[in-house]
Amino acid sequence: MSTSSFNRRWAAVILETLTRHGVRHICIAPGSRSTPLTLAAAGNGAFICHTHFDERGLGHLALGLAKAGKAPVAVIVTSGTAVANLYPAIIEAGLTGERLVVLSADRPPELIDCGANQAIRQQGIFASHPSETLSLPRPTPDIPARWLVSTLDSALGRLSAGALHVNCPFAEPLYGELNDGGLAWQQTLGNWWQDDKPWLCEPHQATVIKQDDWPAWRRRRGVIVAGRLSAREGAQVAAWAQTLGWPLIGDVLSQTGQPLPCADLWLGNARAVTELDEADIVIQFGASLTGKRLLQWQATCRPQEYWIVDSLDGRLDPAHHRGRRLVADIGEWLARHPAEKRAPWAQDVAMLSAQAQARAEKMTAEFGEAQVARRLPLLLPEQGQLFLGNSLVVRLVDALARLPQGYPVWSNRGASGIDGLISTAAGVQRAKARPTLAVVGDLSALYDLNSLALLRQAPAPFVLLIVNNNGGQIFSLLPTPVNERERFYCMPQNVSFEQSAAMFGLSYSAPDSWQALCEVMSGAWQRPGATIVELSVEQTAGTRTLQQLLAQVSHL
Repeated sequence: MSTSSFNRRWAAVILETLTRHGVRHICIAPGSRSTPLTLAAAGNGAFICHTHFDERGLGHLALGLAKAGKAPVAVIVTSGTAVANLYPAIIEAGLTGERLVVLSADRPPELIDCGANQAIRQQGIFASHPSETLSLPRPTPDIPARWLVSTLDSALGRLSAGALHVNCPFAEPLYGELNDGGLAWQQTLGNWWQDDKPWLCEPHQATVIKQDDWPAWRRRRGVIVAGRLSAREGAQVAAWAQTLGWPLIGDVLSQTGQPLPCADLWLGNARAVTELDEADIVIQFGASLTGKRLLQWQATCRPQEYWIVDSLDGRLDPAHHRGRRLVADIGEWLARHPAEKRAPWAQDVAMLSAQAQARAEKMTAEFGEAQVARRLPLLLPEQGQLFLGNSLVVRLVDALARLPQGYPVWSNRGASGIDGLISTAAGVQRAKARPTLAVVGDLSALYDLNSLALLRQAPAPFVLLIVNNNGGQIFSLLPTPVNERERFYCMPQNVSFEQSAAMFGLSYSAPDSWQALCEVMSGAWQRPGATIVELSVEQTAGTRTLQQLLAQVSHL
């Protein structure tokens, strides 16, 4: 029997199994050892195939597709260090819940640890970060096809969040025309090939457990914290909080409309903290809180109980409060725990939030990083979406801006790394085909520069807004040693991204005023494809503005 043909038959079963679990997008890097998987994916009409030459960017492209598409996304890479480059994306997926199915091609066992080319130890390479791992044997007709399909079904059925790593060794030859070799083995699955259901169904469904004492708690004073939520969840949580009369502290990713904006400013005021400390209960919906003052308050608050409601497993509470960890769909949980109409109670907080907004508007009159962050909602495209990176400007958006309720906001706030931000944003857009604004810092853009290649296939207008403050100026907010700050922390690179845009054939603009920026953005939303907009701003103006506002609001 032809080895290359049987490899193809084996791979075809793997790829067809993925279709039964909702996989439609598949991201493929070039490679020889992965040929059986690549050809099986290319030959299966159920898949939309994406390619990228950089495996690190490819993994984040898949992450973005899974993030916005709410469905598992597959990744195919060849053996060797190509596999290791997926590590950051797998870590992020494990923390934020996106489902990735990583198919790593491998050398057969006899070529491992003997000096063979491009052969490394791939089994367990990602340690504890994948939710599930599966090491397949070398393809052989001695193993029934029903074993392969049911083994994959079982692993995919358990994958409620995070990554599944499937290691797939293939022996040579890898190339050759597909013949009848292995066809009988494949056909033992019968009419499964014409069906659309898994061979083996193992449903794992979480149920919402009603808190019987909720009617008593809802009559007391409470605070609601909203972390990363969907548009639907954000609107539901905001309405629920308003009915209860409880203050809602909304993160930049909450999509709640942030009814108490500028929380990262007013939480630095002792009056606000004193009033919030009167709460008997704090309920947090969603994880990945951004603001430093919010995280500090969350760590030090001592209500009678602290509840965290999220569909993800895990504790999600670095402060280790006494309370309840409730794993549930947030919308279903709210339906089982209805609000009761009560009068608002945190009057000082509401007043301080309004005053913080007024101070922020006055302080950000000049053109710069803080002003752009404050007025970012004015730049958003209609029926579009926003992707926020992990740099200083994101902290400024969280502290100064008020994003519209239900407007989709995406990020990589699990591990909060700067790797793969452009590629993740590209994946988010490909999943939704909406006009997309992505905001990153200059070092973040440099870190993922290869992924500008992905923006050449933007399915709708895409603006990559690079805020160039010449280095990692977020370190200016930290007590880093002054004499070593520039060389060892901020690391200014003194670069312009105009040549990078030209290299990848992308439109480029560098506006130097708010009016010019608005004109550039308006034009970018009217034409297809991607535009790089670079804002060269004074290095420390953003951090100074934030620090001045914090000082002012703390004394209100």
